[in-house]
Amino acid sequence: MDFQGILDRLVAIRAPGLVKSDEPRKADPKDKKDKGRAGDPFVIVEACELAEFVRACRDDDRLHFEQLVDLTATDPSKDAAELWINAQLLSLKFRHRLAIKSFLPKNAASMPSLVPVYRASQWHERECGEMFGIRFEGHPDPRNILLPDDWAGYPLRKDYEFPKEYHGISCE
Repeated sequence: MDFQGILDRLVAIRAPGLVKSDEPRKADPKDKKDKGRAGDPFVIVEACELAEFVRACRDDDRLHFEQLVDLTATDPSKDAAELWINAQLLSLKFRHRLAIKSFLPKNAASMPSLVPVYRASQWHERECGEMFGIRFEGHPDPRNILLPDDWAGYPLRKDYEFPKEYHGISCE
């Protein structure tokens, strides 16, 4: 199934939280500032409903997205008010993929965990938690996996200031 077929099915089943889709496009030659958009098409989903959205994608017989391939975050800029949540689903049965994007406010970066739907999201969510400061409500084990427990700040945020030292050890 191509992206349009997947999108049509998501609309037909009234997938929870589906806002809109975004597809690659060429630059508008009349507008010098418009550079177009490359990359894969994706759907935009409300972050608070992402878990129910992916459950619908997994459980629908025509979509059958049985695998969460990736879940990560992006901080688009230091001044941006939102973090981007990016997820990729895969259907091995039907050999199609779905890219998903959600937005979270930086000052209240919290959303439901996807672990009840896809166990594979455990490690992805833990990494997003410590690198971006996102809290996944209902996550069974939110401990750090990359940084010490007493590390201050979220290193992959654009506004992060790297410390000069950590416990007397130079970080420069």
